[in-house]
Amino acid sequence: MSAVRFVMLGGFLGAGKTTTIARLANAYQGQGLRVGIVTNDQATDLVDTHTLRSQGFDVGEVAGACFCCNFNELTDVVARLTSEQHPDVVLAEPVGSCTDLVATVVQPLMRLHADRFQVAPYGVLLKPSHGRKILKGEPNAGFSPKAAYIFRKQLEEADFIVLNRIDQLSSTEVDELQQLIEEHYPSVPTLRMSARTGVGIAGLVELLDQQGEFGRRILDIDYDIYAEGEAELGWLNSNLHIASDRPFDLDDMLVRIVDGLRSRLRSLDAEAAHLKAIGLADAAHGVANLISNDQPVELSLPSDCRTEIADLVVNARVALDPVVLESEVHQVVEAVCRELGAKPEWRQTQSFRPGRPVPTHRFANVVPE
Repeated sequence: MSAVRFVMLGGFLGAGKTTTIARLANAYQGQGLRVGIVTNDQATDLVDTHTLRSQGFDVGEVAGACFCCNFNELTDVVARLTSEQHPDVVLAEPVGSCTDLVATVVQPLMRLHADRFQVAPYGVLLKPSHGRKILKGEPNAGFSPKAAYIFRKQLEEADFIVLNRIDQLSSTEVDELQQLIEEHYPSVPTLRMSARTGVGIAGLVELLDQQGEFGRRILDIDYDIYAEGEAELGWLNSNLHIASDRPFDLDDMLVRIVDGLRSRLRSLDAEAAHLKAIGLADAAHGVANLISNDQPVELSLPSDCRTEIADLVVNARVALDPVVLESEVHQVVEAVCRELGAKPEWRQTQSFRPGRPVPTHRFANVVPE
């Protein structure tokens, strides 16, 4: 059996990885290739998994820890996809607060599973809303210096950097970000792209199809700072069922919930790294996102659906105590449901701070030629 092409795309929470993965999957399928996808989260009930499956993709999930800390589960999930779906390409989306992935995922795949995987160059998506502030060294960059440390390290280990969401920026803002990337990472190629519109996706495919000496940027990283930076984010995944005696607009509900949370977080001075909700009703699904307190809520996938029942999954990664975050999510969802004459039935909520990353493998040197 020939080796599966393994494509992993990193980037901070809210950088647009899931939308990019979906675009890439469609591009590869357009070439006649079979595609499998692996998502990753610190907990179960991942909006990204629901979103991609709702679009018809074969998706495996590594939940409960990042790829680096659950490496064997990653290879097991890929093995299951390979045996069941026989993909030519596997697209992997790591947790958005993780870094050091070259030493803990890319190099182990090259060293320990070279017969199974042909590893593509490692690309990292830049999130403009926080990237500009962090790379400019502004004092109020949205997160603490320790969280910004993770952001910088993600870019440092990239074979190439994708300046995503250019459709939301002016040409001047795009040029400024390009200049900042070149100043901080002068030897790293950059691609301008909009995953939402599809601009630049062909260029991304070309970068990922390259062969050569990639996945070799091993970080000099302080795991104490890394762990403390991750732990500053409160993490929440909630799953609930919503029912009403009269039809309600699913997209309107999603936007109201996410926008209500945005208002509450702003009042608490708690910066959102990423907040997203998916609503599922029969064959319809909609997704609403928030990537920064300074950005408007985005209905990234409209359902155009009116329904009396729906399943809702909410994921929130916010610089806030997870106990407070859980309370705010419950209050906002309950309030929106009352406004729409609906009743929520809470099924499961997980709220916590990520633990210290402990990689399964870490290679401090690149695989020998």
